[in-house]
Amino acid sequence: MTRMAAEQVTVRRGGHAIVDDVSFETADGGFVALVVANGAGKSTLLSVLAGLVRPDAGRALLDGAPVERMDRRELARRRAYLPQNPRAEWPIAVERLVALGLTPHLPLFGGLPGGIEPRLTDALAACDLADQRGQAATTLSGGELGRAMLARALIGDPQALIVDEPTAGLDPRHTLDAMERLRGLADRGKLVIAALHDVTLAARYSTHLMALRAGRLEAFGPTAEVLTPSLLRRIFEVEARITWAGGATLVDYVAADVAAATGRSA
Repeated sequence: MTRMAAEQVTVRRGGHAIVDDVSFETADGGFVALVVANGAGKSTLLSVLAGLVRPDAGRALLDGAPVERMDRRELARRRAYLPQNPRAEWPIAVERLVALGLTPHLPLFGGLPGGIEPRLTDALAACDLADQRGQAATTLSGGELGRAMLARALIGDPQALIVDEPTAGLDPRHTLDAMERLRGLADRGKLVIAALHDVTLAARYSTHLMALRAGRLEAFGPTAEVLTPSLLRRIFEVEARITWAGGATLVDYVAADVAAATGRSA
């Protein structure tokens, strides 16, 4: 089981706090969905949690250890990070791109350890990339590249996975596949923290919900407890109706100013 925490994390840019005094602690494992309006600090907070950005104040912790003090190779073994809008700069084969996720686990010298080939094949199949195995990564569509980057993040079997908009550019089938895979990791004791703009997906798949507003933590807790129409009104300025029925969840909403002008409700 893996825990992650933030203690009074603040990040400033140009004198403005884009992440402002954020503190939280996850339980062992779980799927934490981070919901936030555009420009409210989500990518910066995820980068701090991943150990890629040093905060101006506070600290991020992985199993009680400050991530900024951890050995970089050890940190890379224990957590994987998938940024928003990943890019492929070199025309290497998809299988080689995915295999790069094993870099922190490989010896510095000598040959490659056995057992890599089955893991690579499984990772490609899990993300529906078997047919693209030998294709140049630079020729993939946006959705295919997103799946390849997710496979790269998963192949090393990290204890924690931090992903920024993992369903961006994916069609409905692959969106659901990605969400099922992330939830499956959480159910097996891994910690998943994912920024999601689709509130319905967050409601259906996450165990916990974290909401930011103007860089500050607005809510954090079990999804069914903290996801409310009031929270969505504060975060996204929408009037929402949330339907929980038989394990399925639907979030329907309309812009608050439209609702006020027309009398419409979600």
